[in-house]
Amino acid sequence: MPDLSALGAFCAAAFLLNIAPGPDMLYVIGRSIGQGRRAGTVSALGIFAGCLVHIFIAAVGLAAVLRSSSILFNTVRYAGAAYLTYLGLRVLFEPARAPRLPETQSASLSRIFVQGVITNVLNPKVALFFLAFLPQFIQPQRGSIAFQIIVLGLIFDTGGTIVNLAVAQAGGRLADVLREHSGFARLQKWLTGTIFIGLGLRVAWKRS
Repeated sequence: MPDLSALGAFCAAAFLLNIAPGPDMLYVIGRSIGQGRRAGTVSALGIFAGCLVHIFIAAVGLAAVLRSSSILFNTVRYAGAAYLTYLGLRVLFEPARAPRLPETQSASLSRIFVQGVITNVLNPKVALFFLAFLPQFIQPQRGSIAFQIIVLGLIFDTGGTIVNLAVAQAGGRLADVLREHSGFARLQKWLTGTIFIGLGLRVAWKRS
């Protein structure tokens, strides 16, 4: 397991990223508005299941990388840090826009769950995010890479699901707030961008 300082930094970053409105949260809001709280809840659970696939792939892939070469693993970490920094800069320099809810058609609860899983699993940005984000907190000297990735991934996924379940209950009220208050878009922009850049710089700072 990572040490307490790394785990604390991970939990703080994960919490801030999970509460920033993103595609998953907007999908849950859309389902909650369109078909009620149960549909929103099921969509959140589908996204949770989809994230498990990304966590497993990241755990297996990064463990294999470390077995091949510690230098290669560090290369992956630095590449991930550079990617996160790039994302952060892009977010900060993009104009702030009010989040747009995706259009959804009515569907059965089982289909909503499957759609949540498929939408998440087939999103390459989610896979890249996990491969870039999780290695920043891994400490190979403290045990199995795969185990650390799984634990951190589950913490992130569980936290995000709790937020999405709360969002499903809020439904239309939260959507109205996001539409009517442009300050939320600016807050999301600066919050997300700053976190990504901070994570990117964290690796250089630790190694300096």
